[in-house]
Order: sequence, then C-alpha cells, then structure tokens
Amino acid sequence: MALVPGGWSEVKHATAEIQKYCDQVKKQIQEKTNHKFEHFKAEKFKSQTVKGTNYLIKIHVKGTSYIHVKLYHKLPCDGGTVEVSGVQENHTKDDPLVSF
Repeated sequence: MALVPGGWSEVKHATAEIQKYCDQVKKQIQEKTNHKFEHFKAEKFKSQTVKGTNYLIKIHVKGTSYIHVKLYHKLPCDGGTVEVSGVQENHTKDDPLVSF
C-alpha cells in the first residue's frame, strides 16, 4: 500500500532509535502523567512525515499498562530536538495506535 503524503505509516515494531527518542523525553512524560515509570519500553509505533516527523508510540510501562505518546522530531535545520505533543494513559497491549 502506498504511503499518502502527510498520512500515517503502518504500525511497526519499535526500533532502538524510537526507544532513544522515548528515553530523551521520559522525564517530560512522567511530569505530564504524574507517574514515575521504572519500566519504559517502546513496543510499537507509526510515523507521519511533516516538516519533521510525528511519531505515535505505544510504550509498555507496567504489567498490563501501556501509554500512547505522540512525539514531534524536528528537522536538523530546526534543531533536531524531540518534543512531547501528547500523552494518553490507561491503554492495553491490544489498543490500536490512533492519532490524538
């Protein structure tokens, strides 16, 4: 299936690069959720190319608990930083990754 410009990719298994982005913003996510996550493993993601890249990531945080995180990775010419666009709590392993 062809990728629609500006559309979301198919869901993929998280890579080391995706985990690195999550680790970079873990503190911000913990502040937004008021939770300190000892377990914090990116499992699935999808991406959207814009002026930079949006990522929607499923992160396993404890037992059967998952969170969905939306990140924005700026282009190198714009600083190349990663920032949190949103966080949704109370997800399960089987909940679909849906943009929010």
